[in-house]
Amino acid sequence: MAELHDLTALEQAAGVRTGELSPVEITEHYLDRAGELDATLGAFLTRTPDIARKQAADAEAAASAARREGRELPPLHGVPVPVKDLNQVAGVRCTMGSRTLAGNVAQVDDHVVTKLRRAGTILLGKTNTPEFGLPCYTENLLAPPARTPWDLERSAGGSSGGAAAAVAGGLAPVAHGSDGGGSIRIPASVCGLYGIKPSRGLISSGPLLHDVTGVGTSGPLARTVADAAALLDAMAGPMPGDPYAAPALPPGETYTAYAGRDPGRLRIGWLVDVPFPGSEVHPDCRTAVMETAALLTDLGHEVTPLTLPADDSSRLAFTRVWSVIAAGRPVPPQDEADLMPLTRYLRARGAEIPAVEYARALYAFRMLGQLIADQVMPRDGGVDVVLTPTVAKPPPRVGELRNDADPQAEFAAVGAFTPYTPLYNATGQPAVSIPLHWNAAGLPIGVMLGGRYGEDATLVALSAQLEEARPWAGRKPDVW
Repeated sequence: MAELHDLTALEQAAGVRTGELSPVEITEHYLDRAGELDATLGAFLTRTPDIARKQAADAEAAASAARREGRELPPLHGVPVPVKDLNQVAGVRCTMGSRTLAGNVAQVDDHVVTKLRRAGTILLGKTNTPEFGLPCYTENLLAPPARTPWDLERSAGGSSGGAAAAVAGGLAPVAHGSDGGGSIRIPASVCGLYGIKPSRGLISSGPLLHDVTGVGTSGPLARTVADAAALLDAMAGPMPGDPYAAPALPPGETYTAYAGRDPGRLRIGWLVDVPFPGSEVHPDCRTAVMETAALLTDLGHEVTPLTLPADDSSRLAFTRVWSVIAAGRPVPPQDEADLMPLTRYLRARGAEIPAVEYARALYAFRMLGQLIADQVMPRDGGVDVVLTPTVAKPPPRVGELRNDADPQAEFAAVGAFTPYTPLYNATGQPAVSIPLHWNAAGLPIGVMLGGRYGEDATLVALSAQLEEARPWAGRKPDVW
């Protein structure tokens, strides 16, 4: 007999609607699993059992009333969804992974949390993240490191490493994550999950922590495409004060519906070699791309190799913007010494970047997006989707990328591990990581699909087609 955590989020929600499952029962199951496994996986920075139990009881009452009255419930009503600790939940500790904010309690909900409340989801807690979400691993001074359930000696990635560890380890059915340079897709790759970095503006970043650079966005992590699409539906949509919004789906359409829809024949360009120096691509990652390209060909798509001119300017622009983001984090001067070495290094570097140089870096992002739209992905003659590795190597060991003695070298190592993901944060385009490949050591190796701005639905439909052709959700790590 299947356990509750064997069910998908949508299966759990369906059980809640019919009365076969109780939100209270589901919530207690996940609270028990978190109590048993969190110390091993490093999934949570703050668990919220009292809030979860209250929300579960409310969700159960609402479901009972809806059944009596013949009313529809939101698609994920009664399903637990933890929130990454870079985002605010009113009345709950929000540390952003930093010892300097260990006692900080949020006063308001972020808009994405407001959306999750409206969807009837249940807060299990705040998931683990590196300090201010800056590196691509999840190790901080507040909690144990986040580990991939596929090999507990290895990292769950970052910065949504806690969210990915929770879902991959069966501590949550789906999870909220955020992605400023690959922070959903990287953990998805190393934890064997499906993750979506949506188009810029599809999910609100307000009301207090708007990302003025446009590089960051919330998004879903899940075991299946349909679950991720349902969570994207719950989080998407403009909110008051948003400076921009991605194109909306036609009235009545949902991303969940696209998860069951044929994507049609697409033009897909694949790329493995990184168009700037300093990164070497592991054979496992090359194999994953080539196998995916062959599968896409078998599915009837037009698949061709793609080359990009060697150009280091976009990487340098991203480094400048990332450093300014780090410098802008609200740390009292007296607490600077409590920051991790990489954070201090990036903040010092960001504080020295002239305003004109920062503006030029942001302008370089716009020009990169224009270049891709005009020369790589034009509707007339270009590709519809770009296929690459998600990361350049298999999951690293815990501590492998961290280098407190030389944070400059650490930042270079982080960049070498993640050369592909920041492109889509710079341009604002949607991108997904898909768990189609496991290497000989049993470690997941993700591949990434990037689409045109605003065409998130195309990526969802194509992802679901790949999932149907080569299902992955049945693979479970030993901790499951």
